[in-house]
Amino acid sequence: MAVVSWRSNRILLETMQRSATSGVLLGIRPGCCRWALGGKRYLLTDDIMKLQEFQKAKVAVSCRLNGKKEIYFKDIEEKMKKRGLILKEELKILLHLCETQDDMELARSAIYRYHAENRNVSLGEYKFGPLFIRLCYELNLEHSAVELIKDQHLHGFFSDSTSFNILMNMLFIKGNYEGALEVLLEMKNQEIKFNKDTYILAFAICYKLNSVNSFNTCMTLLDEALIKAEVLKRRAYSFAIALALKQNQVAKARSIYSHIMNPDSKACNNLNILIYAHSNMLEGALKILEESTEKINSSFVKKQEFSEEVLTTVKKKLDGHPALQARFKEICDKLQASGQVIPQTVDAMLCVIPQGRKPHVFSFNKRQTSRRTLQSLKSSLVAE
Repeated sequence: MAVVSWRSNRILLETMQRSATSGVLLGIRPGCCRWALGGKRYLLTDDIMKLQEFQKAKVAVSCRLNGKKEIYFKDIEEKMKKRGLILKEELKILLHLCETQDDMELARSAIYRYHAENRNVSLGEYKFGPLFIRLCYELNLEHSAVELIKDQHLHGFFSDSTSFNILMNMLFIKGNYEGALEVLLEMKNQEIKFNKDTYILAFAICYKLNSVNSFNTCMTLLDEALIKAEVLKRRAYSFAIALALKQNQVAKARSIYSHIMNPDSKACNNLNILIYAHSNMLEGALKILEESTEKINSSFVKKQEFSEEVLTTVKKKLDGHPALQARFKEICDKLQASGQVIPQTVDAMLCVIPQGRKPHVFSFNKRQTSRRTLQSLKSSLVAE
């Protein structure tokens, strides 16, 4: 028993050491915090990426096979030579065992064989797309992922939005915005339904490309979403607004901002100031900044923070308006004194790492009284 335990621990250690080399996977370098990546950060939350869960699953599969990976790979190769059926569980294990580009060659062949044999499976079947894309993410094989996701022979294998979203996120982090846009258009061509995260990724990619074409693409997707009455996240709107401002489409930026139901966020507050400034509504911009300084003494109101970059833009717009310049300086002094001026750029605010959902928070909303006795559940428990 001790030998088995030691061997399992050794496999676990080796797997975790291999995983540590994929710092790109988590966007972390040794000794660096995640903020060090500048504007190239996650756009998806950890509960969507599920990278750590994937790592744990790989460790579990390695431990279960007890170091017999090579034997398993040979068995799969023999089965494929004999035209045997590749079973769902076999493909799952194979993908979890892949550690190198050579391993991925066998995985690719198995995927093509499996899909050819199961092309007409029911909708409730297990989806391998996200699993394969996470594996490519870990091994830095985004080009292989793009190749397969666009392959006509595999249409239906990547039938979910998650596969496309994770791949776009991977390309975005690496600064390959053109490649990410290709994946987005492929997703649209394959008629994969966009979800809220897809729109965030789409608008973020267009924002980073910052061209006339990307602006038109962004506006087309936004118009389609509004026609379909899609509920978009504030973050998606924020990227679209920032792109419109970069393209000097101020009226469009103002129109998009009006769709945000709750604009109470750091990014939205700063974008709002930029909209006022670029619209030459300087009195309005100063009024918002002034009101934020008056609220700092209230413990019930969140202190608003403004980017140095945004304030510099407002300052430039005030050239030739001496009275407003004096008022602006007074406001900035108050903001500075209260710690409301921050070096963070608008780009950094938009690309900040989002927090994943925390299911345990819902425990606070659980029923507090017994349906049977109408008494407090806590007091009933004590009584028992």
